[in-house]
Order: sequence, then C-alpha cells, then structure tokens
Amino acid sequence: MPALAELEQGLLRVTEQAAVAAAQTMGFGDSHRSDRMAVESMRRELDLLPINGRIVIGEGERDKAPMLFIHEELGALVGDEAAPTLDIAVDPLEGTALCATGAPGAVAVLAAAERGGLLEAPDVYMEKIIVGPTARGSVHLDAPVAENLRNIAKAFHREVTDLTVVVLDRDRHRQLIADIRQAGARIRLIQDGDLSAGISAAVRGTGVHAVMGIGGAPEGVITAAAMRCLGGEIQGRLVALNSAQEQRLVEMGIEDTQRIYSTEDLAHGERILFSCTGVTDGELLRGTRFFGGGTRTSTLFMSLRRRIIQFVDTIHREKLTTPVMFQ
Repeated sequence: MPALAELEQGLLRVTEQAAVAAAQTMGFGDSHRSDRMAVESMRRELDLLPINGRIVIGEGERDKAPMLFIHEELGALVGDEAAPTLDIAVDPLEGTALCATGAPGAVAVLAAAERGGLLEAPDVYMEKIIVGPTARGSVHLDAPVAENLRNIAKAFHREVTDLTVVVLDRDRHRQLIADIRQAGARIRLIQDGDLSAGISAAVRGTGVHAVMGIGGAPEGVITAAAMRCLGGEIQGRLVALNSAQEQRLVEMGIEDTQRIYSTEDLAHGERILFSCTGVTDGELLRGTRFFGGGTRTSTLFMSLRRRIIQFVDTIHREKLTTPVMFQ
C-alpha cells in the first residue's frame, strides 16, 4: 500500500476507534468517562501510526487531560525527520454531554496537516460565522446580522425567511438570537457540537445555511480544516470570557484581540486531512452501531491535496463466524 494511502487509512482508523470507545459509554450519563475513553483510544491509535506527529489542538488545557495535550509528540516515528511530519488537531469526543445522554450529534474528529499548517489556537472562545461554498465571500464577521443574512439569501437566490441558522443555546447568544429572528430567518438551537454544525452548513441537503455565535476556538481551527476541504468559509475572532483566558492569550503572544481570522489563517496547510466519525446519530453521519460480531462506523474523510470527500461505512469484525449486519 502506498505511504499516503497507509497514512490516510491510519487516520481514519483513529477516529473510528475513538468513536467506538466513546459509543460504549453512550447513555450512561457520565460525560467524563465518555471523554476519557475517547481520548485514551485516540492516543493509543495515533501512537501506532508511522508518523512524527505533534498535537497543536488538543485536550490538555480545558479538560486537564493527561494526554493529547498541546505540543505533545506522538507516533511510532517521533523524532524521525524522514517520517511524515504532521501537526494534528483533535477533538476525541465533540459533544461529551450528547454522548453521555444518548443525544444525537456526538462525533470523534481530527485534522492533520504538514508542520505549521494549522493555527495553534489557545483554549479560549471564538466568535464565528460559518457558511458553505454557495455563500462564501458573502459575509463578514463585523457586519450586522441582518446584512449577513440578506447576503446569504442572495447567494442562494432565496428569501431570508428560507434560511436556517444554527446557534449554540447559550445565554451569551440572547441578542444574536433576537437579531436573527427579527431579520426573519429560522434558528436551530443546539446544545453542543458547533463543529458538526459548521460541516453541515457546507454540505447541501442538511437544511443548514449558516452557523453564528461564540464557540470554542480549538473547534474553530478544526472546522477551518474541514472548510478548506469542502470549499466553505469560516471567519473567527478570539474571545476571552474570563481572566484566565485573557492570561492565556497573553502567554501565547496574541496582542490583537480584534483580529478576524480567515479560513486560510486558521488552516493554511496544503496537505490537510480530515476525519470525523459518528458516535451518536447525526444529520451527516450515523452513530456507531454494535452487533454480535463487531461494530459498524460511519465516517466523513477528506483530503485537500487529493480533492476527495469520502463517506466511509466500515464494519469492524470481531468474530468471523458471526453474520455481518448490513442495515
């Protein structure tokens, strides 16, 4: 198998196995356990890959995880400059509460690029606007909500009343929600998972036309990697919601807190790979399913360099004598 194909298959397996591990905890109400299982599985699988890898977006800051922290080196060939050298952004379980409660939309995600290809975003928040290829170039983060919605509607040759905007259901979004409704668009409020929502905005048939509001900055970088592959757009501005986050910005040397980051600022690599596997059922991906002889996973895998977007349905067989589930 060619080296590139082997690497892609390896990264695909990383999110598949993290999703399977998380899905085993689905519905038990223990979000910490769900996250821990996904993190441990993802770390274990990444260390098996023939790469010289480094985490640039990870778990360590916010969740105080003992692994997958920023600047952690991993892979079977750490230190080998002849090996594929990757920067890796991970969210082993986006939607920990969704998984713990059995709600839809939980996924295991990673993005990878050549060294320096992904922004090392601090674990703070990010004001975002995300649209797909149709509305790319039609929005601006500082424009009034109504103006952005008019421009998105114009790009789709529709009315504003035909648009659906995804917003995280948070108190900080009360004014944003009021502005969207006053402009006449529909709102789909979500409890978690703005990364998955961003991907949905870039895929026709999901009914999502844009994502707006404040979410995690690390998720913004991973979303940008997906947008590079899908042709969509994200604009983001780093936001510190408390003194600890303000200090984190200072520590990372970020002085211009008003800067608007483009898709290419957040993920400017030319060899971006993206893998996202469903843990619970969602709009784009089915959740991990268990049957007597194994598991079945649904993954979105993308390669910017090869210009491919794959929906991969994988059956992982544990017992060769057990009938395979094809539903």
